[in-house]
Amino acid sequence: MQDVFSWFKAAGPSPATPWLILGKGQSYGEIDRYDISGFRLMSLNHVVRDRPVTLAHAIDLDVAIDCADAIDANAGHLVMPWVPHFKFKPGKRTLKDLLAEVPILAKLDREGRLLFYNASTAPAAMHHPGVAVVPVTYFSAEAALGLLVGAGVQTVRSLGVDGGTSYATAFTDLSETTRLANTQPSFDKQFARFADLLHGSQIDFAPLNLQHPVRVFVGSEQGQALATKVLAWSIRRHASISVEVTPIDAFGIAIPVPADSANAGKTPFSFQRFVIPQICGHAGRAIYVDSDMLVFKDIRQMWQSDMGNAQLLSVQPRPDTRRPPQHSVLLLDCGRLDWDVTDIVARLNRGELDYQQLISTVTVANDPPVRAIGDEWNSLQHYQRGKTALLHYTDMPTQPWVSHRNPLGYLWFEALFAAIDDGYIAVSEVADSVRDGHIRPTTLYQVEHRIADGRRLPRKALVLDAEFIAPYQHLIGRLEPGAHLRAGVLGRLRSRLMPQAA
Repeated sequence: MQDVFSWFKAAGPSPATPWLILGKGQSYGEIDRYDISGFRLMSLNHVVRDRPVTLAHAIDLDVAIDCADAIDANAGHLVMPWVPHFKFKPGKRTLKDLLAEVPILAKLDREGRLLFYNASTAPAAMHHPGVAVVPVTYFSAEAALGLLVGAGVQTVRSLGVDGGTSYATAFTDLSETTRLANTQPSFDKQFARFADLLHGSQIDFAPLNLQHPVRVFVGSEQGQALATKVLAWSIRRHASISVEVTPIDAFGIAIPVPADSANAGKTPFSFQRFVIPQICGHAGRAIYVDSDMLVFKDIRQMWQSDMGNAQLLSVQPRPDTRRPPQHSVLLLDCGRLDWDVTDIVARLNRGELDYQQLISTVTVANDPPVRAIGDEWNSLQHYQRGKTALLHYTDMPTQPWVSHRNPLGYLWFEALFAAIDDGYIAVSEVADSVRDGHIRPTTLYQVEHRIADGRRLPRKALVLDAEFIAPYQHLIGRLEPGAHLRAGVLGRLRSRLMPQAA
């Protein structure tokens, strides 16, 4: 008997060969719509009875017994945990122990067609020595993806690995016996584990029936570079499918400046969202977000929203907020948006549009956005653990990299610390942003001392911000050093710690 990782190295397909994981979810019913001839197939549990596959994965011994004939006929190899589950619970015997009792296992072992791995659900003392442990928390799809990630596979697609609670028609006979038999409320739980597996890997993973990768475009400029990277890290960290996050200013598209200052953008990137369809070749979906945000949930949720006939989806306002609705988070159907930013600015110059109308409605050569995305995806200066999907630090004077007093700033710094620990952001990038005047100097102090909540900064640190002028102040023409410090604090700091400046 051979472990699956050794099989990949010795006889399996090359890492460049794409794989397709097939589950019993409803989207499996769409399989005949796709050309899957270029994929190696891995079936989950009973799917092996429906078609030939390279690997049949079964986490439960019951599946191997129930599908013995189908596995023998359709599977190149069967791959199972060294300690299989039994009746939807972690088992107590190894595959080696079971060979004498389960004929299909013995047959496959004799033919060199039985592969194994260590599942995290088994006690460490029962793990096969020298073989990697694959994390499994809720469903076998997690193990299947973990096997391919561990084997170094570069491209993986899935079909029938869905959320919700339903099976495809081909497997409705199992609905009363195996569907959510592990007592989980839905299959959605597996997506968080997918995000864990994708985190830090280079694998390209997405459902076959969903546009991929998720394309997220960030309204940004040089002064927001660090905030943009923290946002990008947070999106990727929680994403259960592959994501491309790109600051729009990286494309170098020239955006004309309106002649009337009243129509000028309130941020350096106010008009950037209107170039997204052009960037995408006027095809497919895209997501727009501002850079002053932080994501806590899977971007897949927004990406797979039903757009119906809408050209744009925006976020519903939170019922208990007094803030005006915003269009700073958008899902775009680029194929139906005939936007030309040069023409938009020309119309502003001719008086056919005004800035406030344009930004508040995002309506130019398109229908108004449909507010169909849940309010948790643009939570303005508000955070509720477990509910908030996207926190928007929309007030420029209190953004965490500008002001140490933002009560939700600790969330942004926790994300920054994690991104640094992951190697996604270097401490030198924080130092460079401080040097260039893009963020307050105490940001680096918080990083070096791992102080998440800026309100706990000592006075000796706050003096570092005494001469800081935030980038937004240049926009409003009020260049007041240390303006983000609490009233009166600046003077006390200067008199106590910098008497020469008093």
